[in-house]
Amino acid sequence: MKKIIVPIDFSNHSENALKAAALLSKKTDVTIYALHMLDFQEDNLTQSIGYKQEQVIIFLKLAEKRFKKFLEKEYLEGVKVVPLIKHFKVFKEINSIAEEVNADLIIMGSHGVSGLKELLMGSNTEKVIRFAKAPVLVIKSELKDVDFNDIVYATDFSETSIKAYQKMLATLSFLNAKKHLLYVNLPNEKFKTTPEMDALAHNFLMKAEGNIDRLINVNFVCAKSIEEGLLNFSNVVGADLITLITHGRKGLSHVLSGSISEDISNHSTLPIITFKI
Repeated sequence: MKKIIVPIDFSNHSENALKAAALLSKKTDVTIYALHMLDFQEDNLTQSIGYKQEQVIIFLKLAEKRFKKFLEKEYLEGVKVVPLIKHFKVFKEINSIAEEVNADLIIMGSHGVSGLKELLMGSNTEKVIRFAKAPVLVIKSELKDVDFNDIVYATDFSETSIKAYQKMLATLSFLNAKKHLLYVNLPNEKFKTTPEMDALAHNFLMKAEGNIDRLINVNFVCAKSIEEGLLNFSNVVGADLITLITHGRKGLSHVLSGSISEDISNHSTLPIITFKI
């Protein structure tokens, strides 16, 4: 891991993400790209070209000044930080920036949303996960360390998720962590017998790693929903990080079921890292 992007909106949540990136820099030599996206009001964009250019210059200067002050943190001393300011607050553009700098990870600070607000507009985190090709680490609160020891990896053991699984292993290889592979068995048409689940896990590991060494770390649980099964299991094993595989299609669809990644990223208090198929 060499490059991390952290979107900054000057909130406590984005500072939590920045602190997490700084902690990761102590474990592996990385450059942090602190990204601030200016949010121009629509009425400004309808003004004359000359007026708009003047406004952009003013906003940029103010943002640069505020950004510089925001990055004057003790925990960033000795950390390589590159400040970036972009003109429009369009979350899919974060993916373009990540590709431009060849980022290995995006870290988002988030408080999640619920109820009607979630139904109508989702969350900024969900938008970033939807468009980003790079892994996205979602931080819900300030982390004291990033010594992740127990990682839960939710999977349906499908062949389409093999590349994302391999990417997860490579990205998190610098952590000396136990990885719990979890399959949530649902009481519906997707229900599988124990032999069926065993066969799925066996075939998946053989194709993904060429061996079944991790079969000892495979877990099957029955639950009424993927979210319920994943969160309950994570609590039982004392997990400190949840890993999810996502599709980048309309909305945020988890390979397991519906919009599970969005639900969990909004509702779990644990850090979550997503990898796209």
